[in-house]
Amino acid sequence: MLSPKSTEIVRATLPAVGGAIGEITPLFYDKLFAAHPELLRDLFNRGNQANGAQQQALAGSIAAFATALVEHPEARPDAMLSRIAHKHVSLGIGAEQYRVVHLHLFAAIAEVLGDAVTEEVAAAWDEVYWLMANALIALEARLYKQAGTAAGEVFRPYRVTGRIEETAEVTTFLVQPVDGRPLPAARPGQYVSVRTELADGARQIRQYSLSGHPDDALQFSVKRVTGDPAGEVSQHLHDRVPVGATLMIGAPCGDVALDDGTSPVLLASAGIGCTPMTGMLSHLAATGSRRPVITVHADRSEATHAFRADLLQLTEKLPDAVAHIWYEQPEGDWPADRTGYADLSRLDIPAGTTAYLCGPLPFLRSARTQLLEAGVAAADIHYEVFGPDLWLGADA
Repeated sequence: MLSPKSTEIVRATLPAVGGAIGEITPLFYDKLFAAHPELLRDLFNRGNQANGAQQQALAGSIAAFATALVEHPEARPDAMLSRIAHKHVSLGIGAEQYRVVHLHLFAAIAEVLGDAVTEEVAAAWDEVYWLMANALIALEARLYKQAGTAAGEVFRPYRVTGRIEETAEVTTFLVQPVDGRPLPAARPGQYVSVRTELADGARQIRQYSLSGHPDDALQFSVKRVTGDPAGEVSQHLHDRVPVGATLMIGAPCGDVALDDGTSPVLLASAGIGCTPMTGMLSHLAATGSRRPVITVHADRSEATHAFRADLLQLTEKLPDAVAHIWYEQPEGDWPADRTGYADLSRLDIPAGTTAYLCGPLPFLRSARTQLLEAGVAAADIHYEVFGPDLWLGADA
């Protein structure tokens, strides 16, 4: 809990800090990478740094945490902290790195805000930072313990034992541990970090959702990212990682995972967001679940819809499941009321439904709004966004 004195100072200065965060975060990263170029080369997503997405994510997390401290001092934003902690553990981040971030972040704040950063203001925001950092360090320590590993030791070598071309853009990889040890425990909906060495020697890391749960392998799926900048890791995996190659893969992480309850389940996705939903759906089918299940997927067309056959086959296996699919540009004879964007307001959603969402931010915002209007409790709507989390909502 933030001290009363710091609460008042942070409340008074939050508009100024929040208003300047767009200047503070790029300067912070410039300082950080100048002092530690290896972090940009081997840890941070260079694509997200190039397009500014990572800066927005950092700004969102700091502003959301500080706002929560002053507006709801009796509660901690655990959902936000859990999401960040899982991402940090997937990357192998350790407690010592929080001091490095603190040094360069506060140097950037002081440089941008100048004389406005008095000793009292600096002390109050220092308290905010360490409340957040220490909460994350504690959460991450528990996650490392559960995974049976330590920070800096999360990556193991895996051999690619299979490749499946799902669509022209999406490839599924099956991998097995080189060391012969058992596969790590994974929950449906989680992701793994994949570290690849690129042509320039950089060891870039990306997270990919587990898209199924075969008994003897981990299965994750990768969409080829095009555009400017193109996805350098996805391109590398598609073009340069054949069966027999070795990849360094981290422990499964992610706080958006299918629960073990009996309540109705809604799985909604758009585009490549279908990967964790396919993992959840395959688990439900494999365990013979009798839960009512509604699946929703939106895509450009049948040709771009990865796991389309799996969605239909797995839904058919479940005794109380139904699938709803929307295409923006359907091929052939396709229902008019399933053309365009997904519209969850048209669905009959049972009381007590737990919903899982994955896809781009516009889809998540729309789907979440429709579910809330349908009476689904905010606490029962869980989401995963691919790329930096730009904070869908404080209660998301």
